[in-house]
Amino acid sequence: MEIIPAIDIIDGKCVRLTQGDYAQKKVYNEHPLEVAMAFEDAGLRRLHLVDLDGAKAGAVKNWKVLETLAGKTGLVIDFGGGIKTAADVEIVFNSGAALATVGSIAVKNGALFVSWLQEYGAGRFLLGADVKNEKIAVGGWLETTDRWIYDFIREYLDKGVQQVFCTDVSKDGLLQGPALDLYRNIVGKFPELHFIASGGVSGIDDVHRLGEVGCKGVIIGKAIYEGRIKLSELC
Repeated sequence: MEIIPAIDIIDGKCVRLTQGDYAQKKVYNEHPLEVAMAFEDAGLRRLHLVDLDGAKAGAVKNWKVLETLAGKTGLVIDFGGGIKTAADVEIVFNSGAALATVGSIAVKNGALFVSWLQEYGAGRFLLGADVKNEKIAVGGWLETTDRWIYDFIREYLDKGVQQVFCTDVSKDGLLQGPALDLYRNIVGKFPELHFIASGGVSGIDDVHRLGEVGCKGVIIGKAIYEGRIKLSELC
């Protein structure tokens, strides 16, 4: 199973939120490059980079951080947060991201997202899905839609999307364990999918359980920063 550490960016700094709440922000390092290099030095090969300023503004903001990390490490970086237009996609790829992470646009403007899949290739995108009670949540998790996660995944699998990550918003940032039942259901319905778990990982045992469920990857953030998981355990 692929281990994907996360770096969330506000004002160019490495932070973590609790359940997506900007008021519950904790700064872990003012220099994201130091964090990324530590991940690479530990033997990790991928990075989930999130532009929280961009997510809030609805346009990519921290592309310079992406450019620095892509230029100074060999990490395979997926970058998300604020990707709303073709210009945003172009900035993300030009700044060195291997994959663009897209979530809300795929929910609210599927035709636009599909046009990007056709232009750049579906393999260049990581589809993100925030979920509450098995339904898609958007707008900083404040709005729950009536779309089942399973219908959402199936729709874009049919369009060529290869990698999907899913965050149960009730679990994220709480260090209380991941949504194993949800992930077991998703993997069971879509065994061909490169499915990545996200949210709730509290220790290395959770990582092992996700592997047993059949997840192909896991995004880990707070558990690393809070010392619940040592980098040496992940490699």
